[in-house]
Amino acid sequence: MVVAPAILALSLVVDRVLGDPQKGYHPVAVLGRFISWWGQPARYPGWLQRGAGICFWLATIGLFSAPFLIIERISPPLILLLVGPFLLKVCIAWRSLEDHVRSVIQGLDEGLAQGRERVRMMVSRDTSLLDREHILSAAYESMAENLVDSIIAPLFFFGIGELVGAGLACAAAYRAANTMDAMLGYRDDRLRLGWCAARADDFLNYIPARITGVLLILSFWFSGRLREALPVFREGAKKRPGYNGGIPISLIAGGCGVCFEKPGVYRIGKRERSLTDGGPCIVNAVGKTTILFSVLLMVALCLLRPLTNT
Repeated sequence: MVVAPAILALSLVVDRVLGDPQKGYHPVAVLGRFISWWGQPARYPGWLQRGAGICFWLATIGLFSAPFLIIERISPPLILLLVGPFLLKVCIAWRSLEDHVRSVIQGLDEGLAQGRERVRMMVSRDTSLLDREHILSAAYESMAENLVDSIIAPLFFFGIGELVGAGLACAAAYRAANTMDAMLGYRDDRLRLGWCAARADDFLNYIPARITGVLLILSFWFSGRLREALPVFREGAKKRPGYNGGIPISLIAGGCGVCFEKPGVYRIGKRERSLTDGGPCIVNAVGKTTILFSVLLMVALCLLRPLTNT
């Protein structure tokens, strides 16, 4: 697509300017309500839950991505250049990550209770007994992990989809898949129903997580922190469950000299400084990685344009 690099660049501008509107009609909010409707294990007998999860996973992907594909296919280039950035922005959440962390910090300024309440919106762990450092750990850890889920992966699938003229639809399909994992991929009563969502998310994030790791390594190499980042990566990347989340978390912990800790479960990194002091480094690492990947992807889209014949 001729306008794909421009759509990508403008989507980041839209994200920085608008963020995520806190409205119930936001497409991802609507998506979440649909997943909540079918994602209730009590609706199905145990033997049917895994099959139902697979069927509804496919249906949700199709329903959410179809409008993106239709608009992408029928819109002339000028209209797509105007509409496309807003559609791609639906699938990414760069500023939103910063806004959530900022909200947690502001809550902590009002007291531990407010901090605990606000960080509960970012993580699934029990926050009722967390102290200040562990509250910040949960918030910044979520930001580090979501560098993959909310930024690099949807942009990656946008780029892959552009090879067949369906970049926006592929980004939307990923966003739907990731949202289903976030809502259903837990080892509780949702285990069978969310089996497909959890496995699919691991698979879809496998390459984007490793691209993110390479970009973080480059970033910390340029900043002179690679020697600190790599040992933490080698030791801590597998402490997180799953194949992907530990990569950005451990590299950022080592590169920024902070410690991420889920009490009683894992501890990643050495505490060279508190998360209050190290927080700006984490935000900066996420921002630099986002910009670097976006620039590389825009260059790739320009170079691959003759292959797409669009």
